[in-house]
Amino acid sequence: MSSGTSPQLGNLDLETDGASPWGDERSVNTQPPPPESPTAATVGQDTKDAETEQPQTPTIKTSTTRRNPRRPGRHVARVEAIDDDLGPLGPLGDNFTVTDTPEASSGPSKHLHETPPEPPQKEDSPRGSRVISGGTSSRTMPRGETMESVSLEDDETEAYTGPPTTFDAMESPERRRMIGGPDRAPGQPQVAGPVFDISVGDPHKVGDLTSAHTVYQVRTKTTSKAYRNSEFTVSRRYRDFLWLYSALNNNNPGVVVPPPPEKQAVGRFDDNFVESRRSALERMLNKTAVHPILQNDPDLKLFLESEALNGDIKHKEKQAPPIGESKGMFSSLGFTVAGKFVETDEWFHDRKNYLDALEIQLKSLLKAVDTVIKQRKDLAEAASDFSSSLHALSTVELSKSLSSPLEALSDLQIRIKELHERQAQQDVLTLGITVDEYIRLIGSIKLAFQQRQKAYHSYHAAESELNKRKSTFEKLQRQGKTQQDRLNQMSAEVTDSERKVHQARLLFDDMGRLMRLELDRFEREKVEDFKSAVETFLESAVEAQKELIELWETYLLQLDREEEEETGFRSINEPTSA
Repeated sequence: MSSGTSPQLGNLDLETDGASPWGDERSVNTQPPPPESPTAATVGQDTKDAETEQPQTPTIKTSTTRRNPRRPGRHVARVEAIDDDLGPLGPLGDNFTVTDTPEASSGPSKHLHETPPEPPQKEDSPRGSRVISGGTSSRTMPRGETMESVSLEDDETEAYTGPPTTFDAMESPERRRMIGGPDRAPGQPQVAGPVFDISVGDPHKVGDLTSAHTVYQVRTKTTSKAYRNSEFTVSRRYRDFLWLYSALNNNNPGVVVPPPPEKQAVGRFDDNFVESRRSALERMLNKTAVHPILQNDPDLKLFLESEALNGDIKHKEKQAPPIGESKGMFSSLGFTVAGKFVETDEWFHDRKNYLDALEIQLKSLLKAVDTVIKQRKDLAEAASDFSSSLHALSTVELSKSLSSPLEALSDLQIRIKELHERQAQQDVLTLGITVDEYIRLIGSIKLAFQQRQKAYHSYHAAESELNKRKSTFEKLQRQGKTQQDRLNQMSAEVTDSERKVHQARLLFDDMGRLMRLELDRFEREKVEDFKSAVETFLESAVEAQKELIELWETYLLQLDREEEEETGFRSINEPTSA
């Protein structure tokens, strides 16, 4: 056997055409190999090993064939050679057949080349293949290469094709909950959202002097199957809306939550203020209900549907405390958030500067709108004073031909006063409330920026912790005196830190993509809302001027009619007296 084996190895050309002595390229040929090819393919053994193990030549064929795909120098280079007879799993696969004769080896080999086994295709789900916890990469790759199995730069260049609720990278319900998406499996097609029609009305004051507050009736009509009924009504006070805003922010980091109107200690029971607050609360709920992420939030459902909101909130907090309270979702990664944040993304830096400038301009516009509203109210008050003076003068005037026009002019000024008051309130409910809403929305966007900064700090804290544990583990390995249990424990801690770093990085990247979508949504809605507000403002102003002109024309017609009646009466009486 030795004489038969040695010439074959001696005739093996190791440098022919620069090809590999492994014979990997030639393994894909459809031409059957010569009978001595299994012996010549003993790449994992040297000539001495092949000669010393003569009685087990068939076993050597099998074992050397097994070692071919396990050569560390060629494992990565031939990872795509799926036409290999042994398949992607080597001799452990179902398609492996031990061939002792040339005829047996050529027949099945040809069949396997025609129908090669299908290895797991990573390209089928490039985003879903990233595992957060207990990932395959940590089990299949060496310890030092665990983080290299995940390309963190891919997140910067991947094209994002859907809203945040359809992130295919959200492998687990926990990550979908942290990013704000519903529990929808990756790859599941997105369907049209439910329709909501929410009205806030019937504001009325309840309570005594010390506990007085305003209660609103919130009526909801929806096509969502998540609610027990399609129409329902609940009673809510202002602090309930504040709780909803806080809960939505905690549950959905990175999402721009529509904010409620601000508190006001003085004049909170004034009719005009109550109406403006009612309108702002109604806009808040309707914008929240049409948001693709917020409409699926369980706290919104609790707010709209619960008959005993305070009790249900306490019961919910006892069962599962909100993840956003205190340190929030970042504490779930086990790191404290601290340090100064320096924005490195130019897009976010420009948006932040833009929002700062926009906030200044909107506050200036709101101040100007308030001035216009105040002037209208001043005009209404001046018209009321003018009417009172005219009425007093008409009562002392003896001549009916003068007292009657004065009395009619006094009534006209009362109607003009009501018109100015109505127009002032209309300005508040159209342009004023829109400007104020977007000033508060910018505050919500800044809160989302702060949440992104916390995610950034959490990611870097996780990286720092991982480097410390890796350093400790490598130090223990070099010493060689540590017990195996301690090494296993440190290895598990390193793996856990790698998982946390990966999870924190994905959270930070997903939050960045989510905020880009939210800011684009903000811009679209801003254009639509301001266009609608300005159009309504102009239509209201035109209608008010038309009504004012009609009032003056009616007054002039009345004067002409009275003058004609008086002239006719004189023409009749003059001949009689003559």
